[in-house]
Amino acid sequence: MPPRPRRGRSPQQRQPNEAAQLTDRLRTAGFTKRDIARIIDRDPSLVSQFYTKGKGAAFVPALRRVLAAVETGGITDLPELAAIAGRHITRRTTASGTRARVRTKAVLITPTGTGTGRAGAQAIASGSARLRPLIAEAARQGLRLAFTVRLAKTAYLHPSGSRTDSPGIRRGVIQRADHTEERSYGSAQTGGFAATDFARRVDAAGGDVTAAVHQWLVETGRIRADAQILHLEVRTWRPVDR
Repeated sequence: MPPRPRRGRSPQQRQPNEAAQLTDRLRTAGFTKRDIARIIDRDPSLVSQFYTKGKGAAFVPALRRVLAAVETGGITDLPELAAIAGRHITRRTTASGTRARVRTKAVLITPTGTGTGRAGAQAIASGSARLRPLIAEAARQGLRLAFTVRLAKTAYLHPSGSRTDSPGIRRGVIQRADHTEERSYGSAQTGGFAATDFARRVDAAGGDVTAAVHQWLVETGRIRADAQILHLEVRTWRPVDR
């Protein structure tokens, strides 16, 4: 019986495409796949697909510019590199020539009102826009919310675990090795905050969730006015009396 013809090599066996090659050079320079994803403002899974599925052609011009900025200019600041990349990323177009929508995860709030959204450094720099639909939907449903922020330890005005800072939240403090600290504000046990109030704050801030949360923390005397939020998480739930 003659041998069966071999099929074409899988994407993993093919020569890495240019996006993957540029990514490799950035990784050699000290950046992780997650860093690169933040630079091009996409999910880390897409960067992995440069290798496994041959994707990433649309990001080659941006990656070239970023690599040049790193190797020639010595730039390592992620927001600065993201700004460079953003000028060279072209959105896909549909068959009719219109700009294609970026596929994003839908805002998920369960029937019990439970929902969670997170924003890292790159999203925070652009106002944590991905959290706005979650807060808006929570407000529409009359839910409660709580949030967790990460800042430099020196940015907080009260010591860790202070009842003045976050009454009743004893487990909501996480100290990290990079001299930052996560603190949680609100919980189902303490009642949290009305999502409608925070939705109004976000609207007043022009949709900038980061600015709205920062303003609340400053107004309530919890952080310094020049503090920078490094991580933000919002959680929602339905009040038990509903």
